[in-house]
Amino acid sequence: MKLILLGAPGAGKGTQAERLCKELNIPTISTGNILRAAIKNGTPTGMKAKSFMDAGQLVPDEVIIGIITERLAEADCANGYILDGVPRTIAQAEAMEKAGITFDAVVSIEISDETIMERMSGRRVCESCGASYHVVAVPPKQEGVCDNCGGALVQRKDDAPETVKARLEVYHKETEPLKAFYAQRGLLKSVENQPTVEGTTDAIMRVLR
Repeated sequence: MKLILLGAPGAGKGTQAERLCKELNIPTISTGNILRAAIKNGTPTGMKAKSFMDAGQLVPDEVIIGIITERLAEADCANGYILDGVPRTIAQAEAMEKAGITFDAVVSIEISDETIMERMSGRRVCESCGASYHVVAVPPKQEGVCDNCGGALVQRKDDAPETVKARLEVYHKETEPLKAFYAQRGLLKSVENQPTVEGTTDAIMRVLR
Protein backbone atom coordinates (compact mmCIF):
# COMPACT_ATOMS: atom_id res chain seq x y z
CA MET A 1 0.00 0.00 0.00
CA LYS A 2 1.55 3.29 -1.16
CA LEU A 3 -0.03 6.29 0.55
CA ILE A 4 0.18 10.06 0.78
CA LEU A 5 -1.22 11.76 3.89
CA LEU A 6 -2.59 15.25 3.30
CA GLY A 7 -3.94 17.71 5.85
CA ALA A 8 -3.40 21.16 7.27
CA PRO A 9 -0.63 21.80 9.83
CA GLY A 10 -2.03 20.53 13.14
CA ALA A 11 -4.39 18.01 11.50
CA GLY A 12 -2.46 15.16 13.13
CA LYS A 13 -0.73 13.73 10.05
CA GLY A 14 2.40 12.76 11.98
CA THR A 15 0.42 10.93 14.68
CA GLN A 16 -1.73 9.13 12.10
CA ALA A 17 1.34 8.22 10.02
CA GLU A 18 2.88 6.52 13.08
CA ARG A 19 -0.31 4.57 13.78
CA LEU A 20 -0.86 3.54 10.13
CA CYS A 21 2.76 2.48 9.92
CA LYS A 22 2.02 -0.16 12.64
CA GLU A 23 -1.41 -1.11 11.22
CA LEU A 24 -0.12 -1.62 7.67
CA ASN A 25 3.45 -2.65 8.53
CA ILE A 26 5.01 -0.15 6.10
CA PRO A 27 7.46 2.70 6.82
CA THR A 28 6.54 6.36 7.14
CA ILE A 29 8.68 8.61 4.99
CA SER A 30 8.81 12.12 6.43
CA THR A 31 10.62 14.66 4.25
CA GLY A 32 12.39 16.28 7.20
CA ASN A 33 13.68 12.93 8.50
CA ILE A 34 14.95 11.63 5.15
CA LEU A 35 16.56 14.99 4.37
CA ARG A 36 18.47 14.83 7.67
CA ALA A 37 19.38 11.15 7.10
CA ALA A 38 20.62 11.80 3.53
CA ILE A 39 22.83 14.65 4.79
CA LYS A 40 24.12 12.55 7.72
CA ASN A 41 24.88 9.59 5.40
CA GLY A 42 26.58 11.93 2.92
CA THR A 43 24.61 10.70 -0.13
CA PRO A 44 25.23 12.79 -3.31
CA THR A 45 21.68 14.19 -3.17
CA GLY A 46 22.04 14.78 0.56
CA MET A 47 25.20 16.82 0.03
CA LYS A 48 23.43 18.81 -2.69
CA ALA A 49 20.58 19.57 -0.25
CA LYS A 50 23.11 20.56 2.44
CA SER A 51 24.73 23.13 0.13
CA PHE A 52 21.35 24.89 -0.28
CA MET A 53 20.55 24.69 3.44
CA ASP A 54 23.99 26.00 4.44
CA ALA A 55 23.38 28.98 2.16
CA GLY A 56 20.05 29.58 3.92
CA GLN A 57 18.08 28.69 0.78
CA LEU A 58 15.08 26.41 0.30
CA VAL A 59 16.00 22.97 -1.04
CA PRO A 60 14.73 22.86 -4.68
CA ASP A 61 12.00 20.40 -5.66
CA GLU A 62 14.27 18.30 -7.88
CA VAL A 63 16.65 17.67 -4.96
CA ILE A 64 13.75 16.77 -2.62
CA ILE A 65 12.34 14.37 -5.24
CA GLY A 66 15.83 12.88 -5.71
CA ILE A 67 16.13 12.18 -1.99
CA ILE A 68 12.63 10.63 -1.88
CA THR A 69 13.42 8.44 -4.91
CA GLU A 70 16.61 7.23 -3.17
CA ARG A 71 14.68 6.44 0.02
CA LEU A 72 11.81 4.62 -1.74
CA ALA A 73 14.33 2.34 -3.48
CA GLU A 74 15.35 0.87 -0.08
CA ALA A 75 14.25 -2.67 0.82
CA ASP A 76 11.79 -1.70 3.59
CA CYS A 77 9.64 0.17 1.03
CA ALA A 78 9.09 -2.93 -1.15
CA ASN A 79 5.55 -3.49 0.23
CA GLY A 80 4.60 0.17 0.33
CA TYR A 81 5.12 3.39 2.27
CA ILE A 82 3.38 6.42 3.75
CA LEU A 83 4.55 9.85 2.60
CA ASP A 84 4.05 12.60 5.19
CA GLY A 85 4.92 16.20 4.34
CA VAL A 86 5.45 15.73 0.62
CA PRO A 87 4.27 16.64 -1.97
CA ARG A 88 3.50 20.14 -0.71
CA THR A 89 2.70 21.67 -4.11
CA ILE A 90 1.29 20.69 -7.52
CA ALA A 91 4.82 21.17 -8.96
CA GLN A 92 6.21 18.56 -6.53
CA ALA A 93 3.34 16.16 -7.31
CA GLU A 94 4.01 16.49 -11.05
CA ALA A 95 7.75 15.97 -10.51
CA MET A 96 6.99 12.78 -8.55
CA GLU A 97 4.81 11.49 -11.38
CA LYS A 98 7.64 12.19 -13.84
CA ALA A 99 10.04 10.30 -11.56
CA GLY A 100 7.68 7.29 -11.74
CA ILE A 101 6.64 7.44 -8.07
CA THR A 102 3.12 5.98 -7.81
CA PHE A 103 0.43 5.76 -5.12
CA ASP A 104 -2.57 3.59 -4.29
CA ALA A 105 -4.40 6.28 -2.34
CA VAL A 106 -4.13 9.86 -1.10
CA VAL A 107 -5.81 10.33 2.30
CA SER A 108 -6.84 13.88 3.21
CA ILE A 109 -7.63 14.51 6.89
CA GLU A 110 -10.40 17.14 6.91
CA ILE A 111 -10.45 19.52 9.88
CA SER A 112 -11.63 23.11 10.28
CA ASP A 113 -9.19 26.00 10.73
CA GLU A 114 -11.02 26.88 13.99
CA THR A 115 -10.35 23.42 15.44
CA ILE A 116 -6.69 23.61 14.42
CA MET A 117 -6.33 27.07 16.00
CA GLU A 118 -7.82 25.74 19.27
CA ARG A 119 -5.71 22.58 19.15
CA MET A 120 -2.37 24.25 18.41
CA SER A 121 -2.75 27.40 20.51
CA GLY A 122 -3.46 25.15 23.52
CA ARG A 123 -0.25 23.13 23.16
CA ARG A 124 2.45 23.55 25.80
CA VAL A 125 5.92 22.00 26.00
CA CYS A 126 8.22 21.56 29.01
CA GLU A 127 11.36 23.69 28.63
CA SER A 128 13.42 21.11 30.53
CA CYS A 129 12.32 17.61 29.46
CA GLY A 130 10.26 18.31 26.30
CA ALA A 131 7.05 16.64 27.60
CA SER A 132 3.93 17.78 25.72
CA TYR A 133 0.65 19.01 27.20
CA HIS A 134 -2.56 20.67 26.07
CA VAL A 135 -4.41 23.18 28.25
CA VAL A 136 -7.75 21.42 27.53
CA ALA A 137 -7.02 17.88 26.29
CA VAL A 138 -3.95 16.96 28.39
CA PRO A 139 -3.57 19.59 31.12
CA PRO A 140 -0.73 19.39 33.68
CA LYS A 141 -1.70 18.81 37.34
CA GLN A 142 -0.48 22.34 38.12
CA GLU A 143 -0.92 25.09 35.54
CA GLY A 144 2.33 25.98 33.77
CA VAL A 145 4.35 23.26 35.56
CA CYS A 146 5.52 19.93 34.08
CA ASP A 147 4.19 16.83 35.92
CA ASN A 148 7.40 14.91 35.14
CA CYS A 149 10.20 17.25 36.15
CA GLY A 150 8.64 20.46 37.48
CA GLY A 151 10.00 22.47 34.52
CA ALA A 152 8.21 25.51 33.10
CA LEU A 153 5.64 24.87 30.33
CA VAL A 154 5.92 27.20 27.35
CA GLN A 155 4.16 27.75 24.05
CA ARG A 156 6.40 27.04 21.06
CA LYS A 157 6.72 29.80 18.45
CA ASP A 158 5.20 27.37 15.92
CA ASP A 159 2.04 27.13 18.03
CA ALA A 160 1.50 30.87 18.56
CA PRO A 161 -1.86 31.92 16.99
CA GLU A 162 -0.29 34.32 14.44
CA THR A 163 2.19 31.62 13.30
CA VAL A 164 -0.58 28.99 13.01
CA LYS A 165 -2.71 31.43 10.99
CA ALA A 166 0.18 32.14 8.60
CA ARG A 167 0.91 28.39 8.16
CA LEU A 168 -2.78 27.70 7.43
CA GLU A 169 -2.80 30.44 4.76
CA VAL A 170 0.22 28.82 3.06
CA TYR A 171 -1.48 25.40 3.26
CA HIS A 172 -4.72 26.66 1.65
CA LYS A 173 -2.81 28.42 -1.11
CA GLU A 174 -0.09 25.86 -1.95
CA THR A 175 -1.01 22.41 -0.63
CA GLU A 176 -4.82 22.22 -0.62
CA PRO A 177 -4.99 22.32 -4.47
CA LEU A 178 -3.41 18.82 -4.36
CA LYS A 179 -6.82 17.46 -3.31
CA ALA A 180 -8.28 18.36 -6.73
CA PHE A 181 -5.10 17.13 -8.47
CA TYR A 182 -5.40 13.65 -6.91
CA ALA A 183 -9.22 13.58 -7.13
CA GLN A 184 -8.84 13.87 -10.93
CA ARG A 185 -6.65 10.77 -10.80
CA GLY A 186 -9.23 8.87 -8.74
CA LEU A 187 -6.86 8.55 -5.75
CA LEU A 188 -8.32 10.99 -3.19
CA LYS A 189 -10.00 9.64 -0.05
CA SER A 190 -11.26 12.29 2.38
CA VAL A 191 -11.60 11.46 6.08
CA GLU A 192 -13.27 13.72 8.63
CA ASN A 193 -11.12 14.32 11.70
CA GLN A 194 -12.68 12.41 14.64
CA PRO A 195 -12.83 13.47 18.31
CA THR A 196 -10.17 10.87 19.18
CA VAL A 197 -6.87 9.87 17.55
CA GLU A 198 -8.07 6.23 17.48
CA GLY A 199 -11.33 7.27 15.81
CA THR A 200 -9.46 9.04 13.00
CA THR A 201 -7.20 5.98 12.48
CA ASP A 202 -10.29 3.72 12.26
CA ALA A 203 -11.91 6.10 9.74
CA ILE A 204 -8.74 6.05 7.59
CA MET A 205 -8.52 2.25 7.72
CA ARG A 206 -12.18 2.01 6.63
CA VAL A 207 -11.61 4.11 3.48
CA LEU A 208 -8.49 2.10 2.63
CA ARG A 209 -10.18 -1.32 2.80
